[in-house]
Amino acid sequence: MLIFEEMQARGHEQLTVLHHAPSGLRAVVAVHSTVLGPAIAGCRLRPYDEERALRDALAMSESITLKAALAGLNYGGGACILMAPENGAEEGHLREALFRSLGRQMRGLGDRVVLTEDAGVTGQDISFVAQETASVLGMNTDTPTVTAYGVYRGLKAAARTVLGSESLRGVRVAVLGVGSLGAALCGHLHREGARLTVADERPGRAQALAEELQDRVTVVAADDLLDTPCDVLSPCGFGHSIRYDDVERLQCKLIAGGEHHPLSRRGEQAVKEAGIAYVPDYAINAAGLIAVATGVSAEAAAERVYQTVSQVCTLAQQNNKPIHLVARRLAERRIELIGSLARPL
Repeated sequence: MLIFEEMQARGHEQLTVLHHAPSGLRAVVAVHSTVLGPAIAGCRLRPYDEERALRDALAMSESITLKAALAGLNYGGGACILMAPENGAEEGHLREALFRSLGRQMRGLGDRVVLTEDAGVTGQDISFVAQETASVLGMNTDTPTVTAYGVYRGLKAAARTVLGSESLRGVRVAVLGVGSLGAALCGHLHREGARLTVADERPGRAQALAEELQDRVTVVAADDLLDTPCDVLSPCGFGHSIRYDDVERLQCKLIAGGEHHPLSRRGEQAVKEAGIAYVPDYAINAAGLIAVATGVSAEAAAERVYQTVSQVCTLAQQNNKPIHLVARRLAERRIELIGSLARPL
């Protein structure tokens, strides 16, 4: 990957690599935009190779810029990708050292970046970061649970336009990835009477969820889920779940889920050509970000997602435009307009 070409193409401002051998810290911090305010950076901890860490940091930070803009927040977008240390960082002191090391090194970015939790990172981890820097948010917010409820509400808004009814009773939903967010989303869908097909890269997790929910749930292998006939495909994994070459396999009418950047730009074009509606992640998975940035309740944050998705889908229908392109244009337009204002004295 040619880093500067990639940054220029996406409009990134900054890419920083952090390292601290004793704690096992290896992190990539991407700042996509600070036009609207400090960049909120979701902090993610997973086993990564260097190439994937860079790609995910760039993609995720761009997504958060659009998410914050579309949600009406005065924040930009960032990402902090932590490569899982070889020591595992599971024992208490190791975990503390890892995240305090991250916080100490984040001081060098000043107030440009504000860290909050994402996949693999907990509120306790962020509290360790907070011992070294004040640039944190969301320590007391159950972000995956709030986000999942927002995705559920956003799905209902999209279904009204794409499927003809807001009710999800009897609707076939295929969920790829049933970690904390995906499992919570499945709970909401199941209670409404949706028919679920679930899959996870850790098969035992999908099976356990199916046993918990009992009826109207089918488990398939993660590699097979994209071939499943369904009304809604809901990716809830760690990004890039739907590759360009996978689009021809899809048998759904709508793609909408909690995952950051499930499709590349090329994939978005392929989905459009296939006649599949796509509600982008930055429109539908914003409830957690809204809650940590504003302090509102899960219900209030989810209602804002519902209203945003409703607005985007209505405009798309009125103008005969793809949903994802309308969402992107609305977000970019707000950034352009607010960015054109004179800086406050």
